[in-house]
Amino acid sequence: MLNAKNGHIRLRSFEMDYIRFGNGKKTLVMIPGVGDGLKTVKGMAAPFSVLYRSLASDFTVYVFSRRVDLVPGMTTRDMAKDLDKAMKALGLSRVCLAGISQGGMIAQWLAIDYPERVSRLILAVTLSRPNPTLQGVVGNWIRMAEAGDYRGIMLDTAEHSYTEERLRKTRKMYELLGSIGKPKSFDRFIIQANSCLTHDAYDELPKIACPVLVIGGTDDKIVTGKASAEIAGQIRDCRLKMYYGLGHGLYENKDFLDQVKRFMNTE
Repeated sequence: MLNAKNGHIRLRSFEMDYIRFGNGKKTLVMIPGVGDGLKTVKGMAAPFSVLYRSLASDFTVYVFSRRVDLVPGMTTRDMAKDLDKAMKALGLSRVCLAGISQGGMIAQWLAIDYPERVSRLILAVTLSRPNPTLQGVVGNWIRMAEAGDYRGIMLDTAEHSYTEERLRKTRKMYELLGSIGKPKSFDRFIIQANSCLTHDAYDELPKIACPVLVIGGTDDKIVTGKASAEIAGQIRDCRLKMYYGLGHGLYENKDFLDQVKRFMNTE
């Protein structure tokens, strides 16, 4: 039913892992956040299809990682260029596109530079230009990564993403996750994290021509809720959905997927 498949693209200049699931007539492409630098989507088709099973009947969903051989100094715009090539190789155009956190930064450039790829766009818990909150949090993650402190990154990410109520239930789980699954190298994570700090699409956002839904949380401790409102103010055909009292991890809220389906299915 969920039709989950793992995929790998080998192009002349790079390779990229992706997953696919669902049987819907519309195509939805999702771009995950900076956590992709610690664990890619390789081999994750089955668990992703279960986590996002509510999308499977309406959409054929693709989730892309960054290229396998990330190069130091790559920007979010470079990553959007890679994604355009991968989508072209798979014959994907005029898709519904959803970018979460750093994925939202990449999605902005895809919609700006390759408008023929995107029919509707969701930008969730992301920003269009750096702010002091992002610089402080991500800068700290980079220092932890340079020190090989995987547990520290996992715990700090949880503390900055979720409400205190959720943390009381899940803090021990994140402590456990921080003690297993440590990547062999933090290079990918550091490159992706640095690209967040240099991302600046603010002045070019008015070029986005497709309908856009921006989703943010008023209590976002990573990009801030103000960043979501700032994006919405720059795009002509845009609506803004703010979750009051929620933060960066709001995409795990069931209503988030309902918002995605409702917006992407609007004609």
